[in-house]
Amino acid sequence: MMKEKTFVFHNGVEIPHIGFGTWQIPNEEAYDAVTMALKNGYTHIDTALAYHNEENVGKAIKDFDISRENIFLTSKLPAQIKGYDETLKAFEETLTNLGMDYLDLYLIHAPWPWDEKGKDCTAENIQTWKAMEKLYHEGKIRAIGVSNFSESDIQALIDACEVVPMANQIPFYIGRDQENLLNYCKKHKIVVEAYSPLATGEILNSSAIKEMAQKYHVTPAQLCIRYCLERETLPLPKSTHEERIIENSQLDFHISDEDMEKLNAIEDVRNK
Repeated sequence: MMKEKTFVFHNGVEIPHIGFGTWQIPNEEAYDAVTMALKNGYTHIDTALAYHNEENVGKAIKDFDISRENIFLTSKLPAQIKGYDETLKAFEETLTNLGMDYLDLYLIHAPWPWDEKGKDCTAENIQTWKAMEKLYHEGKIRAIGVSNFSESDIQALIDACEVVPMANQIPFYIGRDQENLLNYCKKHKIVVEAYSPLATGEILNSSAIKEMAQKYHVTPAQLCIRYCLERETLPLPKSTHEERIIENSQLDFHISDEDMEKLNAIEDVRNK
């Protein structure tokens, strides 16, 4: 469910409606990038063990003048790590890296190892999820979820486990709205987080997007991020440039229904 400046997981935990993504930000740059994000009002930070930047993400949060309970922090279990004990061990590594006592959200990064994309890891994912349920019930994680999971991947967890995932973080942007998966997640009250809301920059040169952005007196990036919110998904833009970090959060405008239809009709630039 989406409120004005937050989404609400089905367990009642609120998550700020825009997150600061840190994918592809090296550890040595992560401290300054996260500090800039915090300075400019972001309170939702997204990282992962596989990003190799948890240490400086955590250090930036601790060094900034903000209390831990006012920060929403997400990390992820590496895609290649599967299994009950393996999950518990990796989670402790993440907490140590971050220097934190708990996480606000912990995700299975993918249903399969990245170098074996599409492999059936259903049995292993179920054991992984049961370990995450244990950590959730122990209060070490406020919410648990998945990333890059299809409908069938999620349904396998729902059928075999106790807790329905609270989030599914997927690539979602103009031209790739994954409508069937989005509808499935809405049905199960799973918040969809939109990573790569700018398609890693590839859609910013679209003439249709540029033209519409001018109409709303915003940048193409702002239009793309606002689109995600209009589709009731939670965008995770990332940048190491302060001007863009600020710009990406200035989204106090709405896209008309007519223009949303036009944006929904745009084809995925990555298929061209």
